[in-house]
Amino acid sequence: MKSKITLFLVLFCVHFTASAQQLNPDMARKILERFPEADRDGDGKLSKSEAQMLQKQIIKRYPKADANDDGKLSKSEMMRLAKALRDNQADPNKPAATHANVKYGDHERHVLDIWIADGAANQPAPLALYIHGGGFGSGSKEKMKAEELVALLNAGVSVAAINYRYKTTDPLPAAFYDSKQALQFIRSKASEWDIDKDRVAVFGSSAGAQICMWLAYSDEMADPTSTNPIERESTRVTCVSTRGGQTTMEEQFWTNHVAEHGGTYDPQPRLDTYVGDTLEEVNEVAISLAALTLISSDDPPIYMSYSMTPEEEAPPIGDPSAQGWVVHHVVFGLELEDLADTLGVETHLVYPGTVNDYNSHVDFMVKKLIEE
Repeated sequence: MKSKITLFLVLFCVHFTASAQQLNPDMARKILERFPEADRDGDGKLSKSEAQMLQKQIIKRYPKADANDDGKLSKSEMMRLAKALRDNQADPNKPAATHANVKYGDHERHVLDIWIADGAANQPAPLALYIHGGGFGSGSKEKMKAEELVALLNAGVSVAAINYRYKTTDPLPAAFYDSKQALQFIRSKASEWDIDKDRVAVFGSSAGAQICMWLAYSDEMADPTSTNPIERESTRVTCVSTRGGQTTMEEQFWTNHVAEHGGTYDPQPRLDTYVGDTLEEVNEVAISLAALTLISSDDPPIYMSYSMTPEEEAPPIGDPSAQGWVVHHVVFGLELEDLADTLGVETHLVYPGTVNDYNSHVDFMVKKLIEE
């Protein structure tokens, strides 16, 4: 978490405490815009218990802020932390981008950051492209973890992070097409940015994971006849790494999946997510973007992780973590792993208790881009 983002949370928690536990609707709305994952029960609101969870995240990030070690942050403790963060807005763990907010298209969210690593033996560096999550309606390129960025750069891998249009203004597949455009734009800058365009990884979580798999499993989308040189750049990648990725958004799959864990799936919100006038049209679009639909035998290796085991019982209905648990369930990875195995596509599925050839997402990407 960047310090300026953490400061935003701290100031919210100060307000929350100072207001005798009364949540200001405008502040709560701003919190959910930046941190949609804070809405753990998926009701579109920020409850008192969810606000308290944010405070716990701050303590985890800055344990010394809890001066009396009582597991809570008093108003005075939060005010001291807020002052310290104001005095040092930059996250010391996250280096400044070599080029920040570079425009890759016409929309205000068509921007990217890039960190250029030193290539090995004066050779162009490979690239890892980060695509953020957030349900296609929130999130930003700033969500990339500082420790992963630093580890990739130290390994000699350049890193880019992009924003894309939200479904609230441009229904899917707009976000997917934006990411393709960003990838091609970056490749078009390969000489200027000293990037090896033949060694490119994509990585992301949740909604970002969906886009990453779409890029990895789609056939070549370059247009060699285009008059636009960017559109002539390749869209194929070397490998893909995902967290909590949904490998399908097919309506019946979701209906069965949610029911299996004690819930009822409402397909109506899909009409505001995808292009289409009917649920049938929307479902066709969703299927066309899915990893389970697109994967073929010539596709690159994938490393995907999930936070629960296949046998783990779901949190009880009403538990703040229940929705996120179902939405990011390992069943999506299992379905893709089964299909990939039949096609001969290299797949590494990681969840609690599994043993894998790679230590982490970064280890996987570095080895695929540089060492293997």
